[in-house]
Amino acid sequence: MSNAKVIWKGGLSFEGSADSGFTLPLDTTAAQGGQDSGFRPMELLLVGLAGCTGMDVISILKKKQQDVVSFEVAVHGERAEEHPRIYTHITIEYILTGHAIDPAAAKRAVELSETKYCSAQAMLSKAAKIDHVITIKEA
Repeated sequence: MSNAKVIWKGGLSFEGSADSGFTLPLDTTAAQGGQDSGFRPMELLLVGLAGCTGMDVISILKKKQQDVVSFEVAVHGERAEEHPRIYTHITIEYILTGHAIDPAAAKRAVELSETKYCSAQAMLSKAAKIDHVITIKEA
């Protein structure tokens, strides 16, 4: 079981916390009535997705002895025009830098994250089309 809670800090500002004991600020823009002092809840969904799949992919690549020296996951979410609180299309870009990284190993790691490991991706894929882009750079 996982637990999370938010505590209202005034206006549209909240502080979120989870079982880990870590906290993070949640808010919205001043134009929307907030103080622009933290993550917007919809952005936090994308951060969670990036973290979930990123941890999977780097773990799998390290087990496959791929020489990754830096790694970034960029997630881009497009919202529906008629309902801007719903993502309809998400693109996850994996940017790997290393020495002789095998593109097939990188593709397999992404596929495993998508189909077997990342629960955030499994949940979001029911609402949005998710595409993956893998960029490999030589260090």
